[in-house]
Amino acid sequence: MGLIEAGCDIVAVLTQPDRPAGRGKQLRASPVKQLALENGLNVLQPQSLKSVEWQETLAELQPDLMVVVAYGLMIPEPLLTMPHHGCWNIHASLLPRWRGAAPIQRAIEAGDRQTGVCIMQIEVTLDTGPVYKCLTTPIKPLDTADSLHDRLAVLGAQALGECIRLLIGGKLPLPVAQDESHAVYAKKLSKAEAEMDWSQSAEVLQRRVRAFNPWPVAWCEIGGQRLRIWSAEVEDNVTDLKPGQVFYDQQSLIIGTADKALNILELQRPGGQRITAGQFLNAQNLGLVKLGEN
Repeated sequence: MGLIEAGCDIVAVLTQPDRPAGRGKQLRASPVKQLALENGLNVLQPQSLKSVEWQETLAELQPDLMVVVAYGLMIPEPLLTMPHHGCWNIHASLLPRWRGAAPIQRAIEAGDRQTGVCIMQIEVTLDTGPVYKCLTTPIKPLDTADSLHDRLAVLGAQALGECIRLLIGGKLPLPVAQDESHAVYAKKLSKAEAEMDWSQSAEVLQRRVRAFNPWPVAWCEIGGQRLRIWSAEVEDNVTDLKPGQVFYDQQSLIIGTADKALNILELQRPGGQRITAGQFLNAQNLGLVKLGEN
């Protein structure tokens, strides 16, 4: 949208093919495609960019610049140098920290105090290219991957717009090479790592809950039920629970960790809706020790 508002001459919009979605598994266009069609733009949806035919199709468009945002497909080397100004990527971290597939989630999980976006030149190797511009934002105590993603999306559009205006004016700053000694890789998320390990500290687990919201969502088993944990907070005043030990009253569901405890605030039963811990406890007979009992 930022490119449209900046008045750029957009010769084509590339997005992945429509995917089945919803209960009916009907093909659904991506938000990128929907926005492009609403603005009368040329939409291309290659399965892959490796074919010579697709590369020739893009070359015929004679683009000055390609901008990549969470495209999800590898950009072959011939396409990286085809545009006059190459290919730019909007990356959701302060490079070289958190190169790779999950920079937002890994920054939260690691307890970083701030993150940001970078406009970078794409190279063949992953997220190693020189950087034109960075904008920063603090990671707030209650930020989830979802809330931080939305804030970074706004910053990314702002940073891209500033770089585009500089490029049009012939004043684009020289790209700054990344310091390889500070490079950190943000590996792809997996469902397996979302299981809560109560032998870890409460702060680490609380960060993982936030990092894995909205996917793959942290989970554990309580009272024989597998429950997804959407939000939780560190309980500083409870330190005498064993890791994985569960105490509860009418409103609080507290689980012991390696040091303090974790107060589960919002959870979800299989096939159910997200509910508060109080709603969950009022409908359950967990057969566990209640708060205050010996």
